[in-house]
Amino acid sequence: MRKYWLPSSSISAAFAFIVLPHFIACLSNEEIQLNSQLISINQHVHKVNSHKTFEIEIHGILLWASMGFLMPAGILTIRLSNTEECSPTRLKVLFYVHGILQVLSVLLATAGAVLSIKSFENLFNNNHQRIGVALYIAIYVQFLMGFRRPKRGSKGRSVWFFFHWLLGTTICLAGIINTYTGLTAYHERTSKPTGLWTIIFTAQISFMGFFYLFQDKWEYIQKQGVNLENVESMTPQVEIVVPQSDGQKMIMRTESGRKSNALGTYFSRSNVLNKLFQQT
Repeated sequence: MRKYWLPSSSISAAFAFIVLPHFIACLSNEEIQLNSQLISINQHVHKVNSHKTFEIEIHGILLWASMGFLMPAGILTIRLSNTEECSPTRLKVLFYVHGILQVLSVLLATAGAVLSIKSFENLFNNNHQRIGVALYIAIYVQFLMGFRRPKRGSKGRSVWFFFHWLLGTTICLAGIINTYTGLTAYHERTSKPTGLWTIIFTAQISFMGFFYLFQDKWEYIQKQGVNLENVESMTPQVEIVVPQSDGQKMIMRTESGRKSNALGTYFSRSNVLNKLFQQT
């Protein structure tokens, strides 16, 4: 009986011809399954990111409307009551408009806070989140101060007004700064451009700032077109007759409708009192 030996090269070729196709087929199936899993994972991540981006945008709109628009508008409204022509009715209307704007601002800020607590990772590892927490606390303190204001003319009214004005101005400025930091954080999280929104917000704040400064100068600007000589000629004068020791009378004329200098008024009154004391 003869024995036939096959060369090793033939065995290797046969192994490769029979086994490798099955191995390659298995690898192909695993690769296809892996690719499909990666595609599904990428789609899932994309959907999560899209949903998270939408929540971030809603959060930004709420906080912009609260601290970037309504709160500065409320400050501008109440400053309109500082003019000389402000009647009691107009003062009451401006006060209620100011209160409504500030209440809406607090409500929108509360909605933004609830959304951030519910949906975001609040690690407080950036300036935007830290400033945001401080602002949430400050606006609630300011809100309570608005309802606990003393009556006009009471002892604590001046102290209350100072702190109410100081805290409100600080909240407004910090809210504007935090809007810019929020735009930066939005760009870092989503890689979306924010240049247009930054320009629009800057234009809005610039207009409000100009209007804020313009309010103090409006009455002064209006008076620049008035002729002071005509005003003085139309201003009624009041004569004050002061008797003197020699029997004569000293006549002093003052303008009743014109604001006088406090120092001049003091010396004029002092001279009149000296004349009166000389006669006694």
